[in-house]
Amino acid sequence: MTATLPMHARAAELASAGELPAYVYDLSDLDAHMSAVRGALGDIEVHYAVKANPDPKLLQVIAPYVDGFEVASGGELTHVRTHFPDMPIALGGPGKTDAELFADVTRLHIESPSEIRRLFAAGRSAEVLLRVNLDIPISGASLAMGGGATPFGMDPAGISECLDMLAGQDAVHLRGIHAHLASGLEAPAMLELASAILDYARGLGVTEINLGGGMGVSYSDPDARFDWKTYGEGLAVLRRPGETLRIEPGRSLTVYCGRYVTRVIDVKRVHGELFAVVAGGTHHIRTPATKGHSQPMVIQEPGEPTTIVGQLCTPKDTMARHIPVNLKTGDVVEFLMAGAYAWNISHHDFLMHPKPAFRYLGG
Repeated sequence: MTATLPMHARAAELASAGELPAYVYDLSDLDAHMSAVRGALGDIEVHYAVKANPDPKLLQVIAPYVDGFEVASGGELTHVRTHFPDMPIALGGPGKTDAELFADVTRLHIESPSEIRRLFAAGRSAEVLLRVNLDIPISGASLAMGGGATPFGMDPAGISECLDMLAGQDAVHLRGIHAHLASGLEAPAMLELASAILDYARGLGVTEINLGGGMGVSYSDPDARFDWKTYGEGLAVLRRPGETLRIEPGRSLTVYCGRYVTRVIDVKRVHGELFAVVAGGTHHIRTPATKGHSQPMVIQEPGEPTTIVGQLCTPKDTMARHIPVNLKTGDVVEFLMAGAYAWNISHHDFLMHPKPAFRYLGG
């Protein structure tokens, strides 16, 4: 989807200064969004998934509204500890190194029975959640990490093996379960998953349940936001007295606060199709190539359907296809929803083009 909007004032300023391509993060917008999400969730615990965007300035805005950060590597752990030494941290992810598995974190998400055995062999203590992969139907997800055979977490048999090992010892403390099964779901579907996860957790007798993230984000309709109010109210109904429920949103928190701003280098027609080549591209913002969509953008002047591409020597370097926009060489182009899984997942050094600038509004 596109939006017919005036150029952001900061984008115009960057264009005048020649500082393009650039990421522009609106910290005031992020703060308002976090406040609304926090208000909708009540006392449901929230850990921000740092993988979505680890920019320190964004983390500073997010930190007051969350109960901790979720990291998935030793690098992310070091990054967060550097900037927030006292913040509770949960560490998860498959394929943990010894340094990651033995790290001093608030919660360790166990992915396999072998991780428990490694903790025992090293004589390490830990506060753990067992990550379960339940074989339950998941429809409408943009990405499935569970619901069947995937490398993430354990099936109930693996969980039972861990429970047997954990019984009768007091070094590795079982605190509950973790279940991040899918991404890209709306609130009603998320609540259905939560109900199934809670039923399973109650069968194990645990009271700390991390329901994961995966809140839906629509790149085709930037104005369609996840219904945090319905989700928060639904979790409040599902939760029983004495249970701690935790979620780990990432993309749905930061995606809207970021724009990727660049400039048109060339406009040409090839076999009848109009192309606009912009500075930068998917080596700066990998999202459209990864998800196979047109990155939403601002249209200042409607025009002929145009495909916007970057500078890379690959046809996959496509930012948006057949957008009804009038572009000419030198025009500034603003792509929306660039605040998550954008710069930090991109292959920055391919062709060794210059890195983008980073600018911040508000805060």
